Amino acid sequence: MTKIGSSAEGGSPSNIAPRTIKVWDPIVRISHWTIVAACTLNLFILEEGKYWHRVTGYVVAGAIIVRLIWGFVGTKHARFSDFLPTPTKVKRQLFGIVTRNESRYIGHNPLASIMMLVLIGLLAATALTGWMTTLDAFWGEKWLEQLHGTIANSIMVLVFIHAGAAIVESYRHRENLVWSMVTGRKKA
Repeated sequence: MTKIGSSAEGGSPSNIAPRTIKVWDPIVRISHWTIVAACTLNLFILEEGKYWHRVTGYVVAGAIIVRLIWGFVGTKHARFSDFLPTPTKVKRQLFGIVTRNESRYIGHNPLASIMMLVLIGLLAATALTGWMTTLDAFWGEKWLEQLHGTIANSIMVLVFIHAGAAIVESYRHRENLVWSMVTGRKKA
């Protein structure tokens, strides 16, 4: 255990930091924050359809490919098999939330797993439709551009829900889940 802080009298330790364990490996964290940065750029800063918007989209596609591969060969909590959300697991978590008796998960909980898988699918669809708009076969097709924009806006809505849920869950479980995606560590 690591001692932190000191009391007002004499500098003796006032509290003890909880023991932590490594959960999120560097590939999970780098792919997560790469996608966060790229989506922020493409949704709010870069001009749609221009060079840097497209480059950023290709970066997202690359991060998704890496994360998908890592989901099969990566560390324990990075693997899809560790957090595949079954109907039973989802029902159990929902019941736990309603009854205020929710289990704590070291890796992704079932609802977070659903969110992650949906976001990966939507990110892949956005990258694909964005790439398709550059092809001669689809050049100038308004329906494709609208589909691309609709999927991107759906990602934005889900990301706000995801971030809000991370904040709520951080409060409920008394641990900073956002910070754990920076450090890779969670309470043991």
